[in-house]
Amino acid sequence: MKTLVQCDFDGTITEEDTSFFLLDLFAQGDWRRWLQQYREHRIPVGEFNIRAFSLIKEDEKTLLRAIKDKIAIRPGFHELVDYCSGRGFRFVIVSNGLDFYIKAILKGLGLERVEFHAARAYFDPQGLKVQYIGPDGRELRDNFKEAYLKLFLNQGYRVVYVGNGDSDISPAKLAHHVLARGELLDYFQENNLPCQPFEDLTDVVRALMLL
Repeated sequence: MKTLVQCDFDGTITEEDTSFFLLDLFAQGDWRRWLQQYREHRIPVGEFNIRAFSLIKEDEKTLLRAIKDKIAIRPGFHELVDYCSGRGFRFVIVSNGLDFYIKAILKGLGLERVEFHAARAYFDPQGLKVQYIGPDGRELRDNFKEAYLKLFLNQGYRVVYVGNGDSDISPAKLAHHVLARGELLDYFQENNLPCQPFEDLTDVVRALMLL
């Protein structure tokens, strides 16, 4: 059975959330009120990002300059990408984060060819516009990661899910294998669902070796 590794980006590949870093620096308003509503499950994560990023007026160059050399990558990322390539596993990042900074970070790591799907960012002086487009080409406000995971399952993949956050719970439940940390790990352990904890991404490589 062909294997695909679906991996989150912020808090999984990176050690902190790039979105939060940018919002703290540039949002002109109380973006954390939307974060609180998301954490209380009153709005979906896509809606949170759409509302919060509308408070940023700066251009792309300014934002990319701000994150340059500031976002730490979790150890083992290169090894994970190399291992998947060597085993013939398809490695895909699916993130609720924004495409412009994921692309820039991957390029800075020399990994610009890594496949990723994320929110599309459109820069506007009135506020950054964010749009989630699902695999069928339609706009989504929720379940972006889950939409891609369902696509991969329908394509016949055995899916290994790697993630850390609340927004990873729904898609991870559909995967064949789950590697988790943070809120995702807490949820799976509290609900007696099978998963394997990881600290850094070399742990993920070791887990994949056993498949």
